[in-house]
Amino acid sequence: MKDADTNTALIKLCDATLDVLPQGVTGPSYDRSKLTAGIVHVGLGNFHRAHQAWYLHRLMEQGLAHDWAIIGAGVRAGDRAMRDRLLAQDCLTTLVELDPSGTSAEVIGSMIDFLPVEEDNAALIAAMSDPAIRIVSLTVTEGGYFLDPNGAFDQNHPDIQHDAKHPKAPRTVFAAMVAALKQRRDAGHKPFTGQCCDNLQNNGDVLRQTVIGMASLTEPDLAAWIDAECAFPNAMVDCIVPATGEEELALVKSLGISDAAPVTHENFRQWVIEDAFCNGRPLWEEVGATLTDDVHPYESMKIRILNAGHQVLANAGELLGLATIADCMADDDVLAYFRQVQRDEILPHIDPVPTMGSADYLKLIEYRFANPKIKDTTRRVAFDGSSRHPGFVLPILQDALQSGTSTEGLALVEALWCQMCTGQRDDGTIIDPNDPIWADLNKAALIAQTDPLVWLQQRNIYAGLSDSETFASQFVTAMEALAASGTRATLRAFVARGS
Repeated sequence: MKDADTNTALIKLCDATLDVLPQGVTGPSYDRSKLTAGIVHVGLGNFHRAHQAWYLHRLMEQGLAHDWAIIGAGVRAGDRAMRDRLLAQDCLTTLVELDPSGTSAEVIGSMIDFLPVEEDNAALIAAMSDPAIRIVSLTVTEGGYFLDPNGAFDQNHPDIQHDAKHPKAPRTVFAAMVAALKQRRDAGHKPFTGQCCDNLQNNGDVLRQTVIGMASLTEPDLAAWIDAECAFPNAMVDCIVPATGEEELALVKSLGISDAAPVTHENFRQWVIEDAFCNGRPLWEEVGATLTDDVHPYESMKIRILNAGHQVLANAGELLGLATIADCMADDDVLAYFRQVQRDEILPHIDPVPTMGSADYLKLIEYRFANPKIKDTTRRVAFDGSSRHPGFVLPILQDALQSGTSTEGLALVEALWCQMCTGQRDDGTIIDPNDPIWADLNKAALIAQTDPLVWLQQRNIYAGLSDSETFASQFVTAMEALAASGTRATLRAFVARGS
């Protein structure tokens, strides 16, 4: 086939063309026809395919884990389009590594099927009930775990209430997991391990809470069995993976491949996993993952420096019209602001890890964020702030307030987010809706232009933080500065006060 725009010959990605991939593009050396499934993964976005699926592919390249192949799954209507794209190319994915020193590509084959996406999740429940499936893993975003503002299981959410009334035809992945675990228990099979791969502090504990909370609403005895017999290991995952758009599709075509769902990624991956599985696991440590008894220091460092750092950059970048995170790092004012917040308000609240100090880790993050080849948009990073700020930024703010350390920069982070949610940049251009609850955020942000404390009264986000007079005062001051002087001048003034 040929690219209609360039008239260049393209190889259609599928099993039949793996032996004729373009020069320089590597493909699976193992026989994919002999792979059998051991993992069901829910949430087949770019990150999973660049991270967990890549680690498994690397194991398979060593002749290991051929009985641990991945079956993909989704629980949202929008997942059907991804299913169609991947099935049309035999669930293969082209991974393109974007490094300042050059570009390289490989095709990975660790995923072998994608389940039908159904309203009642019948196919998903059936697959997870199969005793051959020993791990069910998830990347369903930080906001997908049905947590209330205090981090507890939100049993009053409409989807949870629906699933409690219809346990055999559930909407959520968690109720589907409960239904499958019930079938396994009743058949005398071992349970599967539930493996969260989302950016959440204590993510395995969060998954356990949600699954057991769901089970408790319908069958307390089953909830007790899950609690006693299942495993939900905590983990830290890390790799910067931009969304796939026209530029990424064109890049893969330039390599000579027709791939409807390629993934670009940086030249860095990290996976730290609590070694607590109830039904076996692949030997991920053979391909660079860290297996440990205590994930917390690793995940705290990463979530606070990288994920919270992303929010420090993205909201300011959106207001200033900076398209990518690399653009933010190349902006002197934004970079100085980022470094000062990190140095004075984030790093003091980082637990040490055995392999790297927090200052050295920050240098690594700065290098990764500044990679100009990674077109990681400020819009993508700023998306779902209603989950990301409570998950990444506000816990640091709470620790800083309790210890009496500086919080002025973190209060400015929240003010910048509020300003971004007005839907207008400093130059008057429009910021399109970018949050599942954008309408509520936009309404509060507009009122906050004259009454800033209205923003902090969003208890679903700020819980008790709005009761802090220190934070409230600093937030109001930041909002007033943004209104009077704009984003750039406010950043400069903040940096000048701390230098």
